[in-house]
Amino acid sequence: MRAEHPCRAAAVTALSKPVSQRGSGCDQDTEAGRFSSRVFGMCGRYSLGVSPEDLQDFFDLDRIPDSVPRYNIAPSTPVVAIRAIAGLRRADPLRWGLIPHWAKEARSGYSMINARAETVAIKPAFRDAFRRRRCLIPADGFYEWQARPGSRVKQPYFISRADGAPLAMAGLWERWRDPSGDVIESCAVIVTSANPLLRPIHDRMPVLLDPEQFEAWLDPSNGDTESLQGLLRPYPAEYLKAEPVSRSVNDPRHDDAALRDPQSDSESE
Repeated sequence: MRAEHPCRAAAVTALSKPVSQRGSGCDQDTEAGRFSSRVFGMCGRYSLGVSPEDLQDFFDLDRIPDSVPRYNIAPSTPVVAIRAIAGLRRADPLRWGLIPHWAKEARSGYSMINARAETVAIKPAFRDAFRRRRCLIPADGFYEWQARPGSRVKQPYFISRADGAPLAMAGLWERWRDPSGDVIESCAVIVTSANPLLRPIHDRMPVLLDPEQFEAWLDPSNGDTESLQGLLRPYPAEYLKAEPVSRSVNDPRHDDAALRDPQSDSESE
């Protein structure tokens, strides 16, 4: 039996209390290639600098994933997603921007990076995936932009676990086939209302799940949509931290670990 990863163990220990004792979106339909530095209005950037070995341990994967560190992950690009398929928990590359199986074309406006927790079970674009095709999208943090009074310039923040453990964003995935038979597998991140830590920065945040919830979320035979819907809550603020970072993250061409380094407002120019 594989030894439990220390970050996973710490996360489970810290979050062993019931949700009731732990305290207390930005959905956007988009075509691929529409994203640039104007991504501020949505949950649309994140970082994954976790090593493949640590990903395997934290998410209890059946094999080491084929992944490389990326620190400014943007929509319409391939991202690592955790799925349970044929009894195996595996990490696969999926395009960020979900294409419903019934869409007529990939670049049709049906490509969506976020799904609202409040409507994911009933919205036609997401309801089938919510019932049968759920995934986890690993990250070590995500970016949000804060509007400043009297300024047209928004301040980016990097939000991560206070203890350094990875994040598991709740997601959905779909398989779409074009008329020629080519297949695109794509995904979306589920978003919910912001917790008290993030509320001054943005009104939405990704749904974040704990290790003890992975099995129920990933199991494609789990059709209990009521209990699944109950997982889509704002994450407890006390387990996260939010720090201002450089505005270099505004440009998705910038991709290095320094983007996540905390800076004062005067330094973030």
